[in-house]
Amino acid sequence: MDRTVTATALGQAPHDLSLWGLFLQADWVVKAVMILLLLASVWVWAVVFDKIATLRRVNRAGDAFEDRFWSGGSLEQLHEQEGEQAAHPLAAVFGAGMREWRRSAERVAGASELAVAGLKERVERAMAVTIQREMERLERWMVFLASVGSAAPFIGLFGTVWGIMNSFSAIAGMQNTNLAVVAPGIAEALFATAMGLVAAIPAVLAYNKLNTDLARFAARLEGFAAEFGAILSRQVEVVAARPPVAEEEPAPPPPPRPAQPPSPPAAHHAPAVAARGG
Repeated sequence: MDRTVTATALGQAPHDLSLWGLFLQADWVVKAVMILLLLASVWVWAVVFDKIATLRRVNRAGDAFEDRFWSGGSLEQLHEQEGEQAAHPLAAVFGAGMREWRRSAERVAGASELAVAGLKERVERAMAVTIQREMERLERWMVFLASVGSAAPFIGLFGTVWGIMNSFSAIAGMQNTNLAVVAPGIAEALFATAMGLVAAIPAVLAYNKLNTDLARFAARLEGFAAEFGAILSRQVEVVAARPPVAEEEPAPPPPPRPAQPPSPPAAHHAPAVAARGG
């Protein structure tokens, strides 16, 4: 009875087919789906703009760093200029290689080939770990874009199916299949699918574009690490060919001072007594 009254009232009430009107007239489940998709769409655009700005910044910083790196200056001086806290991924990879080189370079002189190979491997591993860490930081929220791109259409479809079920129930209660009665309910339901596509399409396109840019930047980091590793490898071989520096033995401590014999006590002379004249 209640459903029949509600359906009759809905059938007689004027329908607002604007976007806001479709949202207000929708079922509470469909409204929840629409709100969720709207929030997802806003967050997708926020992530996209943030990733575009971040990639543009790190590429520009990387270009400036590579200009300084290939300028022919001292790598030690460049490392001091960049500091321990690198401001961009290329400098972080460079710093990781230099720190590992500094720890072991002094002990390579005259070392065996196994020790030299071990140093090269440690330098390469340090840079590889840094590349992985930097890429994980840059790829943050990429999973969110992929999830929205794949799940948003189905979430919108769920809202559509739910809305169509309610519309059919209302139509059955009204016992009227006139298009003017059926169309508003179907439009409300399909609006959820439209919002799902609005959230999913930009997410998919942005994910593909950003994923390509990130893969290109990862290849740039790996190429720089390979070139820098080759430079350090040549330097390791030069240092290893040098004879080891003999460590100077510390001078022996001076012998202890011999104990001096105690000086004899001074003789006490009795004062002379003048003889009395007789």
